[in-house]
Amino acid sequence: MSRTIVVTGAGSGIGACVRERYLKEGDLVIGVDLRGADIEADLSTPEGRAAAVAAVTETVGPDGAVDALITCAGLSVDKEVTVRVNYFGTTEVVAGLRPLLAASPAPRVVLIGSIAGGAHPNDPAVIDACLSGDETAAVAAARAAVEAGSGYVLYPSSKNAVAQWARRTAVSAGWADAGIAVNVVAPGIVLTPMSAELFADAQMKELMDAAVPMPLHGYAAADDVARVVCFLADAATTHVTGQVLYVDGGAETTLRPTTQF
Repeated sequence: MSRTIVVTGAGSGIGACVRERYLKEGDLVIGVDLRGADIEADLSTPEGRAAAVAAVTETVGPDGAVDALITCAGLSVDKEVTVRVNYFGTTEVVAGLRPLLAASPAPRVVLIGSIAGGAHPNDPAVIDACLSGDETAAVAAARAAVEAGSGYVLYPSSKNAVAQWARRTAVSAGWADAGIAVNVVAPGIVLTPMSAELFADAQMKELMDAAVPMPLHGYAAADDVARVVCFLADAATTHVTGQVLYVDGGAETTLRPTTQF
């Protein structure tokens, strides 16, 4: 039976691989991206997020539903826009599409996190503002980090906040009780256009290998991550929610071997 799948960041990288996998299955895939997608929207702004939600709603129609929502749109730059896109561009789209997800018989949400969100330094002020839903405060905290020379913490901070939001949301009213599973896939280093420049710099590559050691099979291809995303988004995956699943070749375990469960 065909499903309706919404993929943000569908134009490249992991999002493009997820999109292709579902298209091959004969599903209806609604891609969202800044350009070159079914729905073109700027997820760095509240207006762009609202427009994306409205366009998806119009596409599925008044009696339609979204069976799976996969949020791959993201940035990794030392600027406030990273927080705007990675956190608010994720959570507001998910929240906006909740009614359409609840209309599905087996709704699934999979957010793309990162090894950086769990194992790298972050900025508590950015995270707290995100989790409070205060974009103005989050942007102010992000700007302060950049001005202090700590812009590098914005990416891990945004991904940490996404993971925390997912865990809180997964078991809150209107989600688990509506059958909506919410999970996070946290990749290590992935060979995508976003990381291509880093591999071209020998010094940067050495730093990356130290920051994200991947003893099992090394760097991941985008489709390696997409395969796990599709598992969590599958209608048959019924009892997994609120989880952060690392697809990182063992990096998180290497960096945090004594983490308690």
